[in-house]
Amino acid sequence: MYESVSKKTKELDDKYIAQTYARFPVEIVRGCGSLLYDSQGREYIDMGAGIAVNTFGICDPVWISAVTEQLGRFQHTSNLYYSGPCAELAKILCEKTGMKRVFFSNSGAEANECAVKAARKYSADKYGAHRYNIITLKNSFHGRTITMLAATGQDAFHTDFLPLTEGFIYVDKGDTETIRKLAAGGTVAAVMFEVVQGEGGVIPLDPAFVKELANIAREYDVLLIADEVQCGNGRTGKFCGYMNYGITPDIVTTAKGLGGGLPIGATLLGDKVEHVFTPGTHGSTFGGNPIVCAGAISIINRIDDALLEGVCRKSEYIINKLSGAPGVNGISGLGLMLGIDTFGDASDVIRFAMEGGVLPLKAKNKVRLLPALNIPDDILARAVDIIADACAKAAAIKNA
Repeated sequence: MYESVSKKTKELDDKYIAQTYARFPVEIVRGCGSLLYDSQGREYIDMGAGIAVNTFGICDPVWISAVTEQLGRFQHTSNLYYSGPCAELAKILCEKTGMKRVFFSNSGAEANECAVKAARKYSADKYGAHRYNIITLKNSFHGRTITMLAATGQDAFHTDFLPLTEGFIYVDKGDTETIRKLAAGGTVAAVMFEVVQGEGGVIPLDPAFVKELANIAREYDVLLIADEVQCGNGRTGKFCGYMNYGITPDIVTTAKGLGGGLPIGATLLGDKVEHVFTPGTHGSTFGGNPIVCAGAISIINRIDDALLEGVCRKSEYIINKLSGAPGVNGISGLGLMLGIDTFGDASDVIRFAMEGGVLPLKAKNKVRLLPALNIPDDILARAVDIIADACAKAAAIKNA
């Protein structure tokens, strides 16, 4: 079994860390761009970017400069006072999305919880307390808080944590008939969805389904919540994933790549809900932290047309190189959010890739690729060749 972890770190982790993660047997100690180095000095190509967090790679100098400059001013103050970086980041997010206001938190799950609160308050204020249900899609994933587990449309995440928060209804992707009936029933506040189901296996939603979803929401004044936690911030080749579908949500949530490596969540509120929150109705101690916001500004100011064109070009390169390759059954996803369906076991593919010096991820039974958006072409080419070889080796084991 391949392993590159120092004995001390392994012993401390085993003894003192809650064992909630099935860690890969690698200890990362430093990195630069799309290259990582373990405790034994071995180099890896990072094809996960901290699960879509490190938008411009490890130790991005522009991000470091923005963060350290703000750190030299002040690191934190209460949200009872005004903060320039927080206000500036909100402005840029609204300009890029057409949303009206932003609430900042510290993670994707928190951003999604805020979205649910906003939707329920909007419906309660306008229609009464009976209109609180949130429709989510089967195979979705929206976070690990008790309420976001309830929002997640996968039974595997519900085991051991009952009772979950009430008020979530799961519907199959594409089942607009059921969604319309539920919306017409007068108890639904919102529909929440990911345009690419990341943890569900990197599965993009059908464009016709998404457009009809938007039509139903508009017809019945049901709010449309786009969960952009993983597929936002340029990941799919557009600033937000939903922009590939020609719709405008009422609420957009984002996190991960927005922070570039520091914790952040953001709930973007559209026209209908821009005034739904008033003082005391929601809050966060660390939300809008000036250091995190300064870093985030340096990230999203560089997600421009040239970068997004590069994301699409690199996506096309990966798909063309791996489609039909030995051991590859198919590829799903958008932009640099891709899932490889392999004939061999995905865990074996990841093991062989790791041995070859590449660190991909897994989503259900697929090998998941979420590299930095600016990964250099030559490094990407090396990674794809190693992954192709790993797919072939895993398939050979299965067929042996």
